[in-house]
Amino acid sequence: MTRLGALVGDLHRRLRRSATQRANRPELPDAQAELMLLVRANPGVSVKEAAGRMRTAPNTVSTLVRDLVAAGLVRRERDPVDGRVARLRVTEAARERIADHHRHRAALLTDALNRLDPEARDALTAAVPHLERLAELLREPG
Repeated sequence: MTRLGALVGDLHRRLRRSATQRANRPELPDAQAELMLLVRANPGVSVKEAAGRMRTAPNTVSTLVRDLVAAGLVRRERDPVDGRVARLRVTEAARERIADHHRHRAALLTDALNRLDPEARDALTAAVPHLERLAELLREPG
């Protein structure tokens, strides 16, 4: 199982770096990318809520938010009910960046998969539902 964990991490890093290079953009740190994707999936999430979902400290998320706001990828909005709470939303620039990244990543995966023999492609395709379930299990609280 150690090999599986290492391999998944290696695939993730290689895809991220290669897609970022193909898009000709600077790479975001993993934590910033994770927060940006979380905010995109949960528009209006608060810093505290995001910290809980990321299983990290709110002050860490505040720092990530500050950096993403400065980069023009996330914006803060005051909660209309509780003005002390900031609600987070991705910007159009973030949406474009994410879509561009996904396009490049899909092209890289398609190119690599096409270089495999058909049996290997079929085996990887068959494994996808099991990997999805594994990811679900890992998202659940321990």
